[in-house]
Amino acid sequence: MADTVSLQERPLTLDDLTAYFASGSKPKAAFRVGAEHEKFGFYLGSHAPVPYEGDKGVHALLVGLQRFGWKPVMEGEVIIGLERNGANVSLEPGGQFELSGAPLLTMHDICEETGQHLDEVKTVADELGLGFLGLGFSPVWTREQVPVMPKGRYVIMRNYMPKVGGLGLDMMLRTCTVQANLDFSSEADMVAKFRMSLALQPIVTALFANSPFTEGKPNGFLSSRANVWTDTDADRTGLLDFVFEDGFDFERYARYALDVPMYFAKRGDTYIDLAGRNFRDFIDGKIDELPGERASLKDWADHTTTLFPEVRLKTYLEMRGADAGPWSRLCALPALWTGLFYDDAALAAAWDLCKDWTAEDRARLRRDVPKMGLKAVVAGRYAQDVAKDMVAIAKAGLKGRAHLNGGFLDETIYMGELEEIADSGRTPADKLLELYHGAWKGDISRVFTDCAY
Repeated sequence: MADTVSLQERPLTLDDLTAYFASGSKPKAAFRVGAEHEKFGFYLGSHAPVPYEGDKGVHALLVGLQRFGWKPVMEGEVIIGLERNGANVSLEPGGQFELSGAPLLTMHDICEETGQHLDEVKTVADELGLGFLGLGFSPVWTREQVPVMPKGRYVIMRNYMPKVGGLGLDMMLRTCTVQANLDFSSEADMVAKFRMSLALQPIVTALFANSPFTEGKPNGFLSSRANVWTDTDADRTGLLDFVFEDGFDFERYARYALDVPMYFAKRGDTYIDLAGRNFRDFIDGKIDELPGERASLKDWADHTTTLFPEVRLKTYLEMRGADAGPWSRLCALPALWTGLFYDDAALAAAWDLCKDWTAEDRARLRRDVPKMGLKAVVAGRYAQDVAKDMVAIAKAGLKGRAHLNGGFLDETIYMGELEEIADSGRTPADKLLELYHGAWKGDISRVFTDCAY
C-alpha cells in the first residue's frame, strides 16, 4: 500500500522538519501572492444546498468546468477538484466551492484570475440552475441539511471534530473564508511578518466580518465564522503566543507542529485514519496502522495542512482570519496583506501598531471582535482606529510597488471598500443586519439575491 516516496529509511530529524519551512525562503524579486476564496453553492429556486451527486450537483459542475481547460483531480474514481496553470478548484467538506489561485505577481493578475473563475463558474452554474453566495457562515442551513463531499480526509475529520470541540463540524460544513498566501525572504523576515500579521489578524476579521445569520435569523455575532474557530480544536487553532516570544524561529514552529495530534497519513488515494496519534511516533515507525513505516517529508507537509491557527506557516505564510464576501472584497484581502508584507516601511509601520500589545491584549481583541467588530478595544484604542491606520499603511505599501494595470491605475484601487468600512466603523455584517431589520423586513431569503455572485 505504501508509496515509494513515503518509505523513509532513516527517521526524520528536527533539522529535517525545520528545513521544510525554511525552504520557502526566496529573494524578494521572486515574491508572489496566492489568493483563495470559498463560496456556498445553492439551487436558485429552493435555496437548498447542492449535493455532490446528481445531474445538477457538484460533480456536474466540476465536469462542466473542464470545457475551460481545467483538468480533473481524482481521488480514486471520484473527481474532487480541478487544476489549471498553477491554480486549483477544490471542495470544502460541505461543498463550499474554492478557488486556490496560482502564485501571481500583482493584484491586477489576481483580480483577473478571480474574475475569470467566477465567470466560468457562473456559465456552468446557470446551466445547472445554481447560484453562489458570498458570506462567512451559512445563513439558513442546519448542519444536518448540508451535504458532505466524498473526500477521505473529511470522513476522518468529521469523526474526530466532536471529540475536541463543540463547533468543529460547523467549521467544516457551514463556514466560508477568503485567504491570502505570501512569501518571506529569510527566517528573520518570516518572524517579522508572522508576528505582525498574527497580532493584526483580528482587525482584518473585523474589516471583513460578514456572517451575522444562523438558521434564518441574527445570531448575535458580526463574524460567527470567527466565533466557530474559538471552539473547534484548541490543539491546532488560536493566536500562538509563542510566536511573540524571544527566539521564535522555524524550529519553534516545527516543535509546535510536532505537538499537534495527527489526522491521517495518505497512501496513494487512501487516507489512513490516525486521528489523535502523535507525529513523533510516526517518525519512529511506531504507528500500528503502518507497520514498518516511518514518516516522510511528504507526511510532514500533509500534517502541517491540518494545523489551523489564525496565521499558518507552510513554505509561505497563510492569512486565515477573514469571512468570505462579495466579488469586490475578494481582491481586497490579498491587496491589504500585500501592501503590508512587501514594502519594508509598511511592514515596520504595521508592527508599530501592535508591537506593544500584551498576550492579554491580543486574546481580548480576538475574543471581542466576533461580536463587536470595529467597536472592540485593544490597548486603549478602538479597533476602528487601528483598522484606519492599517488600511492607510497598506495603501502606501501598494503605491510604492507601482504595479499599474492597463488603465495606468496602481494596486490601491482594490482598497476602496476597506477604506470605507474602516472610516465608517460599520462592518459588512452591520450593513446586512440593517438590511434584515429594514428593507428585507426579516426575510432572510433576500441573502440569496443580495449576497449572491
